[in-house]
Amino acid sequence: MSDPIPADPKEAAAFFEQSFSRIKTEIAKKVVGQQDVVEQLLIALFSRGHCVLVGVPGLAKTLLIQTVAKTMNLTFNRVQFTPDLMPGDITGTEVIEDNKQTGKKSFRFIRGPIFANIVLADEINRTPPKTQAALLEGMQEATITASGNKFDLDLPFFVLATQNPIEQEGTYPLPEAQLDRFMFNIWLEYPSFEEEIRIVSQTTSPSEKTIDSILEKKQILDLQHLVREVPVPDHVLNQAVQLVTMTRPGKNNSSDFVNQYLGWGAGPRASQYLIIGAKTRALSRGRYNVEIEDLHALAIPVLRHRIVTNYAAEAEGISTVDVINTLVDSL
Repeated sequence: MSDPIPADPKEAAAFFEQSFSRIKTEIAKKVVGQQDVVEQLLIALFSRGHCVLVGVPGLAKTLLIQTVAKTMNLTFNRVQFTPDLMPGDITGTEVIEDNKQTGKKSFRFIRGPIFANIVLADEINRTPPKTQAALLEGMQEATITASGNKFDLDLPFFVLATQNPIEQEGTYPLPEAQLDRFMFNIWLEYPSFEEEIRIVSQTTSPSEKTIDSILEKKQILDLQHLVREVPVPDHVLNQAVQLVTMTRPGKNNSSDFVNQYLGWGAGPRASQYLIIGAKTRALSRGRYNVEIEDLHALAIPVLRHRIVTNYAAEAEGISTVDVINTLVDSL
């Protein structure tokens, strides 16, 4: 039986901080380093968001998300996206079967791999847009429509889509509208020399570390609801919206820097994710209040895939991260 979430806000924040820390400790048994990545993944999960994880092969993306599922006792499915994958391969399909009692044939819906708490969409950019879009309804509504019938997904529901930044030949880049559905865009970097020593030693030894389950489904849902209740001061809300609106070129408050280097800015969903992510980050540090620091810490993963640089930026080697850092520093 899982422990209930304390009713007192301060006690609830302390419970959140403790659980968050214990989950990170369990994940560290299997995944070496990548602390920022782990934190952002957990923030997205508790915020009811989804993530795009970008990294070269072999950086333990699958191991990471499997370990997250184990620490929270959640069901997990992995889908390898390929050019011949069809939408029904993700959502499920209807089959005809004989009813032994009546002797008649009937349709039965066989659920696809999307019916899990955590779904790893591996190399999502290697499948056509029609199949990529099969995830959209589930990500937004937590339901799936098949043959005119709606099926509810099991909550909590979290999608982690991975992309390989190299070998772009024959891929189908996610449209901007679909990228916008993901709360965070997280880049997985190579490990340091010391971390790689630990990785090689750990993965080539016979010992197998067991992962303890920290939370149950009911607790996760309660904590997701708790995140929504965290109050946000007006000045923090104003700065979140100000930061997002500053990314839009051609507007009255657009700076010369933005007009010169950006072709497209972020929409209102960026402001929403900045605030909800900041709430979760505050709770993960035991605070029942949001600070400006929480916004700045999440600006890059929230905005990186929502702003588009132009040719002038590419010519001068200015990336979206450079633009975001410049805007944050100007606030």
